[in-house]
Amino acid sequence: MVERIVRGILVIIGIALFYQLTSVALGYQVIDSFINLQPNSITPLIISGVGGLIGGLIIFIISPWLISWGKRSTSWIECRLQKTPVNDILYGFFGLVMGLILANLLVRAFLVIPWIGGYLPILANVILGYLGMSIALKKKDELSSAIPYLPKFSFKDKSSSKDEKEIKPKILDTSVIIDGRIADICQTGFLEGKLIIPGFVLEELRHIADSSDLLKRNRGRRGLDILNKIQKELKIDVEIYENDFEDIAEVDSKLVKLAQILNGKIITNDYNLNKVAELQGVPVLNINELANAVKPVVLPGEEMVVQVIKDGKESGQGVAYLDDGTMIVVDGGRKHIGETIGVMVTSVLQTAAGRMIFAKPKQEHQKAL
Repeated sequence: MVERIVRGILVIIGIALFYQLTSVALGYQVIDSFINLQPNSITPLIISGVGGLIGGLIIFIISPWLISWGKRSTSWIECRLQKTPVNDILYGFFGLVMGLILANLLVRAFLVIPWIGGYLPILANVILGYLGMSIALKKKDELSSAIPYLPKFSFKDKSSSKDEKEIKPKILDTSVIIDGRIADICQTGFLEGKLIIPGFVLEELRHIADSSDLLKRNRGRRGLDILNKIQKELKIDVEIYENDFEDIAEVDSKLVKLAQILNGKIITNDYNLNKVAELQGVPVLNINELANAVKPVVLPGEEMVVQVIKDGKESGQGVAYLDDGTMIVVDGGRKHIGETIGVMVTSVLQTAAGRMIFAKPKQEHQKAL
């Protein structure tokens, strides 16, 4: 609805602009034509009207591109302003105002110059406005001491402390929300900074929650429940990022683009997204890698007590599991299925899927020695 209104306004502006340009090109005064309706003034009026309609049609055709460009520009400006300290914004605004005032005072003496006199104010405002803003930002420390009336927000200026590092926002993808472990990690307090939940991720979750497949529907609803828990129960700053990237189709590509714009990190457990983000220089926090990292370290020669549950792939092997899900392959453990026995660790294998522990029954190990 908003896009239609903006498109209509652009078309009206286009009609008026092209009508006026056509009138100027013909040397035709629009106001005089309505005051003195003479026969020879009808033709220029019609030509100007046709020019306005053609201009409106051109703006109507290119307006989707203009609106899209406006959205991207607004998003970029918003992200830049969020990263800019309040001091820089205030001093930049002060310098801009001073530059504009100086420009308008200087150009008055040059307005009488033919041909270029009418364009000098625009040029002077652009150049001196930019110079005023740039100088004020570079000299803000000197200005704050020289002019006591300028506001100081030293308690907000974190750039003065070299020890303080910028905490990057964390962007959640669909898989990590459905996984559910992100809520427990947030509850422990290990995650710092703002959590960003993109609107297109929410939309994907809604589609999954409305799926006709029972398993997908349950997974989608679980993801929405996890988000509600993070927002309402946990003491962590959560922001819904509403802007979308309509020119990008895949959600993973949108996440990478958003992380680049916000200078943030993606939290995921999707292996493919992890690799794509790393290739494009976007930092990733992988929940599966975190889970593997916090598993207890087991060294060869250690003893443990496990319950052998099922057969292994090789002859005579049995399989047991630790509480965290780590698989233990017990050589010669097939005959102990259903029993709780003591085993001796012989080796540990770390794979992309996780950690595997190989062991032998303690009694057989001692006999071998």
